[in-house]
Amino acid sequence: MQLFWSALSAEKQGIWLYCCAIVLFSVMDIVAKDLMTRHSSMQVVWARYASQFFWTVIVLSPRLRSLVRTNHLGLQLIRSACLFGGTAFFFTSLKHLNLAEAVAIFNISPFLITILSVIVLKELVGIRRWLGVAIGLSGALIIIQPGAEIFTPASILPVLAAICFAGYAISTRFLGSDEPAATSFFYTTLIGTIVATILLPFSWEPPTLPDAAIMATFGVIGACGHILLIIALGLTQASVVAPFTYLGVVLGAFWGFVFFAEVPALNTWIGTIVIIGAGLYVWHREKSVKENS
Repeated sequence: MQLFWSALSAEKQGIWLYCCAIVLFSVMDIVAKDLMTRHSSMQVVWARYASQFFWTVIVLSPRLRSLVRTNHLGLQLIRSACLFGGTAFFFTSLKHLNLAEAVAIFNISPFLITILSVIVLKELVGIRRWLGVAIGLSGALIIIQPGAEIFTPASILPVLAAICFAGYAISTRFLGSDEPAATSFFYTTLIGTIVATILLPFSWEPPTLPDAAIMATFGVIGACGHILLIIALGLTQASVVAPFTYLGVVLGAFWGFVFFAEVPALNTWIGTIVIIGAGLYVWHREKSVKENS
């Protein structure tokens, strides 16, 4: 295995690590959806953040004093709030929607990031990329089907999660490389834990021993995923690994069928194909613009 890994280029190592991160995030979704059948969404969100915070403090304790120093406290708070909102909305959606459906709708986030980059960062976007964004958002409408009899308000939750994640991504761009990734990671974990703990008493239910054990290690999955993501983006450019994000959509459909006997409806399949196709098109246009600039 070591020989295989050392023979890979840095770019290919980054792709492998990025895919591993996506797999871990999809596993976290399975655990969250399972816990959601027995506990409130806020309790599951709290378990995700509290367990991650506990293990983060243990692992990073030698560097904790340096990690809490930040020159952008306000931006860190905004960034952390956006990620917390994204997690809370998405986990709550898993209580009401099929895994494949929730993941597919959430994957409109790249299109929302493009929109926010124009509004907030004043980036220039050509007509072709705007067309890709419009098609991608129409894919979400195909899945949600507003106005139809099968429409459920819960379908809006992954959209809200995607909006929050887009805000998280834009605020991360504002931070740039001014602060260590470990500092930003620590603050997102800390703020999420504090907010979830404040809200927890309103929906707390004593977990069984097996559920308590799962909750205690729940956040480790997400933490490992974020660490692999950071390492992957250190080895290769985000534009290279971006298409592999849609591995999460495929895994969502697969895990949903295997663990929850969920079979996505036809409109979910069609909308998912539209979202992925538009996402790949927008990625291709962004890559072409960067190569030609």
